Amino acid sequence: MMNQELNPVAENNSPANTLVKYDTPILLSEAIKKKGNKALMGTSGKNKGQALPPIQVVGAERMTQTEDILNSILPPVVFSENSQQWIQYVSSTPATRLDVTNLEESLDAQLLKRKAKETGICPVREELYSQCFDELIRQVTVNCQQRGLLMLRVRNEIRMTIKAYKQLYESSVAFGMRKSLHAEDGKTEMELKIIQLEKEKSELEKQVKEWQAKCEATEKREREKSKQEKKKFEEEIAFLKKQNQQYSQELERLTMAKPNK
Repeated sequence: MMNQELNPVAENNSPANTLVKYDTPILLSEAIKKKGNKALMGTSGKNKGQALPPIQVVGAERMTQTEDILNSILPPVVFSENSQQWIQYVSSTPATRLDVTNLEESLDAQLLKRKAKETGICPVREELYSQCFDELIRQVTVNCQQRGLLMLRVRNEIRMTIKAYKQLYESSVAFGMRKSLHAEDGKTEMELKIIQLEKEKSELEKQVKEWQAKCEATEKREREKSKQEKKKFEEEIAFLKKQNQQYSQELERLTMAKPNK
């Protein structure tokens, strides 16, 4: 018989709210007295990967074989209550049509009660459907051990696939976060560069305004200077014209006065 992946059990966790059908809990000490070492079969995570018991389809040990297989597939739960250790085994009672109907109703009720999402990724919905599938495996195993073990292989394959997708998703998220952080670093650097360039731009604009003011002041001074020089030149020209006119008149007067002598 090939090895099957076992389901490790957590202590101090009563299966009262699970969809998997369990027998009435009994004291751990009594279970050890009745079953010996087999009482704790499957309750430790160290049993992971242990080979399931060989199937015997005939004889008085059929029920014992079924119970052993069930305990390997769905390990018994050990929990504490009232300062005592209790153990609860998965039920080996065959399921009726009513049990299947009740399972469906319980699944729908739990989905509604725990507000599971109808679509998308939902841990609550995943957990409840996993419990429902475990209960179906239990029901099938009680009636046919081979079909139960085959369904166990299907369950483990599904879980392995889901785990692989989760790891891929987490890896993608981590990669995305790294890219985002890298982009943020680049963004911060660019923002600092933009601030620096804007500061340089402000300084240059300030210098441009200063030089424009200086140019305007220089142009104004030059205009005033040119205006004053032009006025001075015009006054000098007018003075020279007037002086020239006086000299001409004096020369003409002197010229006209000579014949009378």
